[in-house]
Amino acid sequence: MTALDRCSDTTRDWVCRAVRIIEADANRSADTHLLPFPLPPDWGVQLYLKDESTHPTGSLKHRLARSLFLYALCNGWIVEGTPVIEASSGSTAVSEAYFARLLGLPFIAVMPSTTSAEKVELIERQGGSCHFVDEPGRIYAESHQLAEKLGGHFIDQFTNAERATDWRGNNNIAESIFEQMAWEEHPEPAWIVVGAGTGGTSATIGRFIRYRQLRTRLAVVDPENSVFFPAWRDADPALTSCRGSRIEGIGRPRVEPSFIGEVIDRMIPVPDAASLATIRTVQQVLGRRVGGSTGTNLWGAFQIVAELTALGRPGSVVTLLCDGGERYAHTYYDDAWLARHGLDLAPYRQVLDHFLATGLWTVPPLRD
Repeated sequence: MTALDRCSDTTRDWVCRAVRIIEADANRSADTHLLPFPLPPDWGVQLYLKDESTHPTGSLKHRLARSLFLYALCNGWIVEGTPVIEASSGSTAVSEAYFARLLGLPFIAVMPSTTSAEKVELIERQGGSCHFVDEPGRIYAESHQLAEKLGGHFIDQFTNAERATDWRGNNNIAESIFEQMAWEEHPEPAWIVVGAGTGGTSATIGRFIRYRQLRTRLAVVDPENSVFFPAWRDADPALTSCRGSRIEGIGRPRVEPSFIGEVIDRMIPVPDAASLATIRTVQQVLGRRVGGSTGTNLWGAFQIVAELTALGRPGSVVTLLCDGGERYAHTYYDDAWLARHGLDLAPYRQVLDHFLATGLWTVPPLRD
């Protein structure tokens, strides 16, 4: 029997060069800022926003895309010329298209045929192409079939997100947050608040907290029509939903493989109107637009700040500014779009105004 070499010197050289290109890109990029959100000092609670919109591709998903490419390269799944396929019509596809272009690889985003022209343009601007599917439920199967047909790799963010990132450190988002908090009045946050999305960010932060023996607790917010909250509450990972989330990037109709519910201390369901009311209020406070998932994060973070304030318990809370609001000018910031979707922001704007003026959280119990 003769030996069989699966990896030629040329292939190995290309992979080494590809990893170096990605690492060089990361080295050129400064860490994202940790911004204090203005709250009255006498509340005794500080709120911080980890501003992920400053990544080269403008969102939190830039970190995930980098990790997914390194994971696939080091597993031998991507080599020179490999077409890369992803099931995504949003920020993940934009970021993955960016890294594929860095490596000279073709990138195809599989997405519903109803995807907006703005999203398609963002992906194509980074050198990617789009493959449209009439039935949204077919996206995963179509991605697998396309990868097989082209001899490509389905990078599969929803399966690989929790394993592609080194949760023990290595400049992941959790390590970055705690390093940047080191000189603050309350350097170990009482709470970190994030959305579920793929599940990768919450898994990374939850594991890191335990690994570093920290007392910080992790809260995950979940928008309407997403199954993460009811599945976590009822310990039913098989739960699904036939309705899609209107808050891009965090709500899912199924519990994704990367979602690790055991590392989460609390989940908070958030109505879509509350998420979108929050981004309108935040625009007035910060003088800038943020995306809908940031509104979901802040609605949950504000609720926790109010609870700490009511208890007279000083501390800090950290959440994420996932992306900028420029991508949502024709949806979340468009009053006509809100009206078409039957979203009334006024009651939630009143809750937010009252909270920012008094520190009190007066919203009635939320329905899941």
